Amino acid sequence: MTFKERLRALREDADINQTQLADAVHVDQRSISFYETGRYEPTLDTLIALARYFHVSTDYLLGLTDKR
Repeated sequence: MTFKERLRALREDADINQTQLADAVHVDQRSISFYETGRYEPTLDTLIALARYFHVSTDYLLGLTDKR
C-alpha cells in the first residue's frame, strides 16, 4: 500500500472525516485531501503528527513495513 492508501484507510477505520483529521494534526482539510489523492506529501512534522494520531509508525505510513 502507498502512503495515500494507508492514510485514507486509517482515517476511514477511525470513522472520521478529513476535516476532523485535519483539526487533530493542525493542517487544513484541503491538505488531507491532497495527501489522500497523492497530489502532495506531508511535511515531516505532519507525518509524525499523523503517526501519533493513529498510533502507528512513520514506517507503516510510508509503506516501509506492514507492522503498525
